[in-house]
Amino acid sequence: MKKQLLVLLFPVLFSQIKVDSTEIPFEPQPEIQYQLTYKEYSSDFRTIPTNPNVYQEINSYLDSDLTEVAGTIHPNDRLTIVGVAINQSQKLVFELDNQTYIPADQSLIYDDKITDYLPVAGDWWLEKDFQVFSSPIANQAKPVSTDLKAYQSVQISELVATPLGQFAHISGKGWISTEYLTQTDNRIKAVEELLHSKYQTDTISVYVKQLSTNQETGIHADKLMYSASIAKLPILYYVQEELDAGYINLTDKLQYTDQSITFPGSYATGGSGSLPKTPDQAYYSLEDLIQRTSKESDNVASNLLAYYITHQFDEDYQSTVYEATGQVWDMSSRMATARMAGLMMEAIYEQDGYVLESLLTTQFDNQRISKDIEVPVAHKIGDADDVKHDVAVVYADSPFILSIFTDKSSYEMISQIANDIYGILK
Repeated sequence: MKKQLLVLLFPVLFSQIKVDSTEIPFEPQPEIQYQLTYKEYSSDFRTIPTNPNVYQEINSYLDSDLTEVAGTIHPNDRLTIVGVAINQSQKLVFELDNQTYIPADQSLIYDDKITDYLPVAGDWWLEKDFQVFSSPIANQAKPVSTDLKAYQSVQISELVATPLGQFAHISGKGWISTEYLTQTDNRIKAVEELLHSKYQTDTISVYVKQLSTNQETGIHADKLMYSASIAKLPILYYVQEELDAGYINLTDKLQYTDQSITFPGSYATGGSGSLPKTPDQAYYSLEDLIQRTSKESDNVASNLLAYYITHQFDEDYQSTVYEATGQVWDMSSRMATARMAGLMMEAIYEQDGYVLESLLTTQFDNQRISKDIEVPVAHKIGDADDVKHDVAVVYADSPFILSIFTDKSSYEMISQIANDIYGILK
């Protein structure tokens, strides 16, 4: 014989559902209570959901034994439970206001409400493909149109938990699932999408690293190219290492001799810079040579530093540079990658010494990376025939490394790439 308990609920309980209300308890008769206690009802409810919803499509039935299908219930359909029963199979079922029945199974049905309020901390960042809703309650949520964009920083005013997950409220905008939010600055993903959609060409190599997050991206960042005067960066880095170790001082003087410009890997003196193109036997301070190498890309100054301080690129120099870049930088061929140059600039940034300071103001600040960017930029340029490069630390609110190598391109293209990336990371 069917054992049934029908709990009739007053209509007012369902006329205005409050999202933070508690579930409505029901008290089975003693015999049913015994069955609930001593039989296995692990997936059944012990209370009636105040705002019932379904995880997926389920059937409703004309009878409490769930044998004759009445229709289909979809997620977010309106449901009103007016009673609870135990059928002949000893299964708990809910009766709906249209005289149909559904299984009282928590794997199928849930109480669509806020279950917890969670602490909110710091900035959050939007992920791609997010949606904004009017409510965190699924059967009350409507899509909301906003001006929010992927990878944008947002301020969260409220964070709640529901049976479908966690949702965050952005003041004046709406609710977003935390699946599409991160507390880690993710703008580097926007940079990656930009580079691959706009600058995907074999003649451009770009490496970007956001220093606060250590996230990096690029295009053709590991392509070997002639690095030209970018190869002066590892020389400057090694000089700063020697300064920091106390082996040399800025006031030390180095003599400009024939030998100091004719060793393997030395630059031709006819290139850039204001020092005499032929040896004058004069002595120049280390401070002066660093300034000329950084600000003028002076070939002679760089040769003097390489000859006396790196000892013509000796083994210690090579191992020091390898430790910073993870690759051998051949100073004779000067072949390198945008990534190598970027890691070298990052190493100089970490030194935070006189070399970095000297790179903050150069003769080339009105072109390439630094041309249109309003924040300080420490950079080193490199030119030779068709190649034009620039490698920089851009002092945005979240500083980043930007290394751009080009072949058969222009200064304007480098500026354009830099402006696009800065527009995202500034």
